[in-house]
Formats: sequence, C-alpha cells, structure tokens
Amino acid sequence: MTALSVLDLVPVREGGTLKEAFAATAKLAQTAERAGYHRFWIAEHHAMEGVAGGATSVAIGHVGHATSSIRVGAGGIMLPNHTPFQIAEQFGTLDALFPGRIDLGLGRAPGAGPELQRALRKDLRAASEYFPQDVVELRALLEGDPDLSIAATPGRGAKVELWMLGSSLFGAQLAARLGLPYAFASHFAPDHLDSALEVYRRDFRPSEALDRPHVMAAMQVLCAESDEKAHYLASSQAQAFVRLRTGNPGQLPPPVRDYRAALPAQAQAMLAHLEQAAAVGSPHTVAQRIEDFVNRTNADEIIVAGSTYDPDARCRSLTLTREALQTRFATSSP
Repeated sequence: MTALSVLDLVPVREGGTLKEAFAATAKLAQTAERAGYHRFWIAEHHAMEGVAGGATSVAIGHVGHATSSIRVGAGGIMLPNHTPFQIAEQFGTLDALFPGRIDLGLGRAPGAGPELQRALRKDLRAASEYFPQDVVELRALLEGDPDLSIAATPGRGAKVELWMLGSSLFGAQLAARLGLPYAFASHFAPDHLDSALEVYRRDFRPSEALDRPHVMAAMQVLCAESDEKAHYLASSQAQAFVRLRTGNPGQLPPPVRDYRAALPAQAQAMLAHLEQAAAVGSPHTVAQRIEDFVNRTNADEIIVAGSTYDPDARCRSLTLTREALQTRFATSSP
C-alpha cells in the first residue's frame, strides 16, 4: 500500500482564533499518527489572514510535542525567504528535540509581493536565483562540512531528511541532480506533474541520502460518509481557493451547499482543473480516486491536503481515507 502523509496549512476559520487553529493542527496530527500516516508537514505562508503557519519551525515544534512517532516537518520552507544558516539552526534544534522524526522540504518560490519583501528585508527575486547554491550550502551545514568557515550549532550533524519541492521542471531537475526525494505540489498546480516526474526519474543521480528516485505527489482529499456530504464540506476549501485566485483571500469560510453551481464559468473551470489531483467523496470514491492517481504517477507516497471549517471533519476524513485504502488494499491482494 502506498504510504500516506498529511499537509496542513494551520487554517484559521472565520470566527475562530489563532489559538484554536494551532490546537486543531495538533489534534489533526494526533489523528494522523493514530491512523498510521507517515508524515505530517506544515507549509510556510506569510501575511495571509487564513493561514497561521508563517513561523513554520515553531509550528512544527508544537506538532512534535503533541505527537510521539509520526515524522513531522516542513512542506515546505521557502528558502529564498531565509538564509541557509538560519534554517540549519532551526531544523537542527527540531532534530535535537525530536530525533529521527524531522523532514525539511525546500521550495524556491517565495510567493511574496513587494510589501512582504520589505518586511523580510529580502530581495526575493534575486534570492531565488541562488536557490540551488543555498540548498547545497544548507546540506553542507547539516552534514558539518569541515570546509565551511562556520558551524551551525544546533544544526551540524542533524539527521534531517531533506526533500525538494516543486510544481515545475526546475525542482525536478534539481532534486535529480542532488539525489533528493521529490514532492510535487499537484494539489494546486497539476499541469506539469507527469513531465516533472519523468524528468526526475530519468535524470536521478544516487546520493548518500538516497539510492533511487522517491516521489511524493500531493492531492486534495476529503472523505465523508457520502459523496454529497464530502462535497459540502469541501466547499470551504473551494471558496478559499477561488477567493485567493481572484485577489480576495481571507479566513476559511463555512461550507455552502451547491457552492460550485452558482459560480461563473471561469471559476468552475478553475476548480475542475484541480480535480486532476483530487479525491472528494465517500470512502469508496476516495479510495478509487487515490488508486487511479497512484497508478498514473507511480508515486511512492501521497500527501493529502485540504481544509474543513469544522476541524473534526478533517480528522474524520483522515481516518476514513486511511481505512478505505486499507480495505481496498486488503481485498485486492492475492
């Protein structure tokens, strides 16, 4: 059975608080751990009212303390927003606190406008051009390369599992060249998925960290007792995505029945486009969609994304999804 992991944004719902959002993320991670998910990742976003994962390493520490065995990490850290030395220290600290459990997914796109660039005191466009060198420097800091003029403490010798993230061919090429596992953000950018995985597998060079290609693909997943209920719950995420893409982001809204039917054609097409990497429905529907996606991509892991206005509904979704796939795998095995 393909490994399952979880991607969380620490969503802040309308009428909710930051404290509630972090409590919900901890509970979600505990649910994932009990259900047998492999990893729990938090994504770095800044200056977004509905997303509370900006201090990503701190949020990962919160999840680490709430769990005991599931791998926890970043999916990912946008390295142009930081220096390699800072990230080596932060994730070296996490590795010391939670040894053998820390992942560090690295992304290149800062996704930041001029206001955030000023706030971070960074020229993010220029910083993005140095991304490959920064990844190499970060790996050297973690490995304790004696040729470096400075050592990160914490950081040096940390057993952090590095990943390359991507939504285009660039990340696939760099992951292949450096011999890193590769995670593709197909849950919001599915267009280049197949070509990126082909390039990564074709050009992969074994490294000390990894002897063969290892692929994780992301899906929007929401499982409920029926297709109708799942689509109703998923309308919160759909609303948030449409608002983001139309320049009106905010906190996660409550679900709306038949939300998509009232949308203009362009917005409907935008959501339909994302269904290439989505599984929303009953346990049977979700298991079939995930199986079809795995057969298409040959992914070694699937990481499931998606937020619900009621945090308990997402916990229930994780449990139902895992149970559905276990049942399907058991019945299909000889």
